[in-house]
Amino acid sequence: MAEITINETDQRRPNACILDVREDFEVAEGMIPGALHIPMGQLQARLAELNPAVPVIAVCRSGNRSARVAEALNGAGFTADTMAGGMTAWTREGLPTT
Repeated sequence: MAEITINETDQRRPNACILDVREDFEVAEGMIPGALHIPMGQLQARLAELNPAVPVIAVCRSGNRSARVAEALNGAGFTADTMAGGMTAWTREGLPTT
């Protein structure tokens, strides 16, 4: 699993699945446009929603949960990275949210 920057995430968005693993109340504050929301606790039950052929970039509030998710996804046969700094860094840079 690689930790990538918010700028790398923004550049790779068109060709990757942005997976937001935050809880519903956190997502209500804004998500990366086009991201798929699956809370970390639901990931195992909803794994079929991810396409193993598409790289995943896991995102959370600060980068801790998403690192664990990316590691688990890599272990399950996906190609997954985590976004350093999470949504805190994304919004601080003024990048788009929905």
